[in-house]
Amino acid sequence: MSEEVSEIRELFTDKDLDEDLNIPSACNRALAGSLGSLVISVKRMQTIVIRCHSQCLLQKLLIQPTRTLPFVTTKAAGTATAAAVDSAKRKKFQGEHAPKIAFMFLTKGPLHLSPLWETFFQGHQGLYTIYVHTHPLFNWTVPVDSVFYRTRIPSKTVKWGQASMIDAERRLLANALLDFYNERFVLLSETCIPLFNFTTIYNFLVNANQGFVASYDDPRTTGRGRYNPKMAPTITISDWRKGSQWFEMNRKMAIETVSDTSYYPIFNELCRPPCYSDEHYIPTLISKCCSLENSNRSITWVDWSKAGPHPGRFGRASISLEFLNDIRFNCTAPHRLNSSNASSTSMCFLFGRKFMSDALRPLLQIAPILLGLNSSQF
Repeated sequence: MSEEVSEIRELFTDKDLDEDLNIPSACNRALAGSLGSLVISVKRMQTIVIRCHSQCLLQKLLIQPTRTLPFVTTKAAGTATAAAVDSAKRKKFQGEHAPKIAFMFLTKGPLHLSPLWETFFQGHQGLYTIYVHTHPLFNWTVPVDSVFYRTRIPSKTVKWGQASMIDAERRLLANALLDFYNERFVLLSETCIPLFNFTTIYNFLVNANQGFVASYDDPRTTGRGRYNPKMAPTITISDWRKGSQWFEMNRKMAIETVSDTSYYPIFNELCRPPCYSDEHYIPTLISKCCSLENSNRSITWVDWSKAGPHPGRFGRASISLEFLNDIRFNCTAPHRLNSSNASSTSMCFLFGRKFMSDALRPLLQIAPILLGLNSSQF
């Protein structure tokens, strides 16, 4: 059993915590017991959380943001109930705190570009939360004064092209949903960078009317060709969607994703290479449940100009202000990001992906201009 799971077991069997949450000790033992073997088993966790007054658990854990939190779903008796309960709980806190953005990092190991992110977050405490999902065996030491201190969540091994990828994404969302102030949820990798300063990105996202999940019907063999007819009737070929896994969601979309028990089992069983769940599960789910909530595009730029299973990578030699401005602003009007009143902005993307570790130094040199910061911050 991993050290993290042991910590969670201690958390949920602690007598003081039992009294603080006003939840029976037997309930906490059952929850901790399930974490010892599964950590993310949706069906098992739903059953336990329902029996153990999940609404109380989620509300109480909200005010314990520094604790390491396990995977817990908000679904009590269907997604509609989960959303209604979540909305009712959040009303209690309205006006007490500004809305926050959850930055969720899905990584293989270290965050080589963390100094750039440290600068990005500097001075904006209380407007964001950070969640990091990395390999469970990765030995990660973070300074106490880092914005990434105590942001790691319980994790399991993730393999490219397998359902474990969407397990990790749902695990990140579930942990982020425990904070009722989190209104927007951004999935990032260790190779992602911000293309604008925090204030610009924050203001755009918290005022956006829709989420940003790329979801489209691809008639090619790499789209519809991956559909498995055995998925019908729950998922038909006309339901099938493809898109980038690097999403941004509002809270309703996040709840739908975490509490889904209709489509996830089908993907888990029937989506096998050359079908890749991370390219199809969330785009298909969001198209089914939240089409009006979604803009059908991503806010994370990536270069697919070259043929192959992976996008282009960018190291030190590629970095220049001209190159980054081209990503930020060089797009036609239909591809520019829309503001809350549906008018077009000048921005094309908010984040960029596949920047290698050796790109850090030139990125930091450009950051005062790129992020609109004072040089004294470096």
